[in-house]
Amino acid sequence: MVESPTVSSPARRTLGIRGDLLAAGLAALLVGAAVAVGAYLNRPGSGVVIWAEAAPLYGSWLPHYGKGTVLAVLVAVCVLAWGPALAGRLPWRRLLPLGYVASLAWIVALALVDGWTRGFARRLATPHEYLHEVAGITDIPAMLAGFSDRILAGQPDNWTTHVAGHPPGATLMFVWLDRLGLSGPVWAAIVCVLVGALVAVAVPVTIAALGRPEAARASLPFVVLFPGAVWLGVSADGLFAGVTATGIALLALATRWFRERRTSAPWAALGAGMLLGFGIFLSYGLLLLGLVALAVVLCGRSGKALLAVAAGAAGVAAVFAVAGFWWLDGYHLVVERYYQGIASRRPYEYWVWANIACLVLATGPAVVAGVRRLRGWEPVVVLTGAALLAVTAADLSGLSKAEVERIWLPFAVWLLPATALLPQETRRWWLAGQAALALAVNHLVLTVW
Repeated sequence: MVESPTVSSPARRTLGIRGDLLAAGLAALLVGAAVAVGAYLNRPGSGVVIWAEAAPLYGSWLPHYGKGTVLAVLVAVCVLAWGPALAGRLPWRRLLPLGYVASLAWIVALALVDGWTRGFARRLATPHEYLHEVAGITDIPAMLAGFSDRILAGQPDNWTTHVAGHPPGATLMFVWLDRLGLSGPVWAAIVCVLVGALVAVAVPVTIAALGRPEAARASLPFVVLFPGAVWLGVSADGLFAGVTATGIALLALATRWFRERRTSAPWAALGAGMLLGFGIFLSYGLLLLGLVALAVVLCGRSGKALLAVAAGAAGVAAVFAVAGFWWLDGYHLVVERYYQGIASRRPYEYWVWANIACLVLATGPAVVAGVRRLRGWEPVVVLTGAALLAVTAADLSGLSKAEVERIWLPFAVWLLPATALLPQETRRWWLAGQAALALAVNHLVLTVW
């Protein structure tokens, strides 16, 4: 006998919720296994180098609290109490600025848990960071022309670690800040955080532009309380995430405007291409964001947008090539430089799965439960699936052994749309889990980034 919908629907919802909890539980077991195996490999005399004291995270075990503790808890409580309701009823012109400010408050509060100096003001002042090289760059054209010559370790005047490990666009961002009079690690940190918080606008705008405004509103509180905000403040990868997320959002708007025959559509797509094109000159791995961009074009059904975005990206690449930096040359040299360092000793067999545990810690249990619900070909599913493909490619490449909690931030933010698939009655609980995870990580581990 076939059950009536009134009987079967609640039963199916219960089974679905149990499946979500099971998926989150399995993810927690993965994280626990990564912590346990990491501690075992870190034991004295093991002979194995994983170079992460709090593996799988890059940091040190150090329970602590700071000036941001109370603020972070307050932001989390406010978003939990009012975020879902406001996201459901406020007009976009008010909701998006509010989401940006709330995200900014969350990022800054988490950074200040480590204290003003250690967590914010001096975070980008280490000898391995971009700012270490800024003072010595007095001629930008000469820097670009000779950039590749200084990538490999052992070369005369080789670049410091982060500069060598990225295309010159990343360093240029901080050089430009210096030229504008915004010198030093505090200004660099402020800009990284301000740009990184744009994710809270870009992700919901993208989902809405692809025809899913309800899903955009449902996911917005989760984007605000993104656990990866621990690394958005303060790291250059947070800046990379903000720049490229804005490019994706602009592309999504362009696909809609092409369908609506707006004259601004080609310019929006061209601007998106320039931002995404510049993105691959911020980090080599961001080439994989092309999968997310392609997903947007497919969902938006706009071949014209694809041509315009490709033209914008090609224009950026041409400018760098004319200036003397060829991306492929830099990439091959970076792979060689990567294995000149600790990557040659870090075991792929551990990191290839421990990286996924890092991703779980950066995205949270709500994303795990949302990913479990991926079905069909609607925009939320396609966006999330494209981000999963990008992460899988990055992981299998072997060029991301550790530190992916920050390196994968530009990909991780595109897993957040999956939270819109969670049942409405459980979303607040999942949101609480997201906040609790971020607070636990930030108070138990002294993160390097």
